Amino acid sequence: SVVIPTYNRLRQLKRCLAGLEKQTYPPGDFEVIVISDGSTDGTDAYLAELSTPLNLKGLTQPNQGPAAARNLGIAGAMGEMILFVDDDIVPIPQLIEEHLTVHQERGDQAVVLGPMLTPPDYRLPPWVAWEQAMLEKQYADMVAGRWKPTARQFYTGNTSVLRKHLLDAGGFDTGFRRAEDVEMAYRLAERGMQFYFHPGAIGYHYAERSYKSWLAIPYD
Repeated sequence: SVVIPTYNRLRQLKRCLAGLEKQTYPPGDFEVIVISDGSTDGTDAYLAELSTPLNLKGLTQPNQGPAAARNLGIAGAMGEMILFVDDDIVPIPQLIEEHLTVHQERGDQAVVLGPMLTPPDYRLPPWVAWEQAMLEKQYADMVAGRWKPTARQFYTGNTSVLRKHLLDAGGFDTGFRRAEDVEMAYRLAERGMQFYFHPGAIGYHYAERSYKSWLAIPYD
């Protein structure tokens, strides 16, 4: 089950879903759950009317933040595996297959982290470009073996884990409006989960964030 929370980013969501439509993994073998977190930009109507080869389930809730949205997606998921993808990520066609390959190799306790790379055809605002550069520095360090991936790299723009572990850990803490993914990952680590970075599970990050919004992140 691919779980995508979204809030007033219909243009980005369309690009994300188009990427999921091109997956090499059989379309009948996965579902896509999009949770509209109180969107007011036509997202709800779009999901209700969309004609797509995807097994798509559109859910809605009053605006409560991404933690609550992901919890709703997890609750409604039919798959044993949850792949979290953000609405501003465009996955490569092999994304699902790449995640599943690592799970098959590493077993039940694996958490798979995929990179969110800067698209070659996209110009980022300077503050977002800096953020992406810091992300890609982490990726390079993990690939080079300078340190092993941990809960701190559990960014739900592109990561996967068995659904039962998310449920056993109690889901995302809705008290967090930011870093709810990393906080969840620390609880997964306490339960003995192992984190694996897989550079082949690529999602391209078409990030759009105002300077004001970016400044608010550490305070949140």
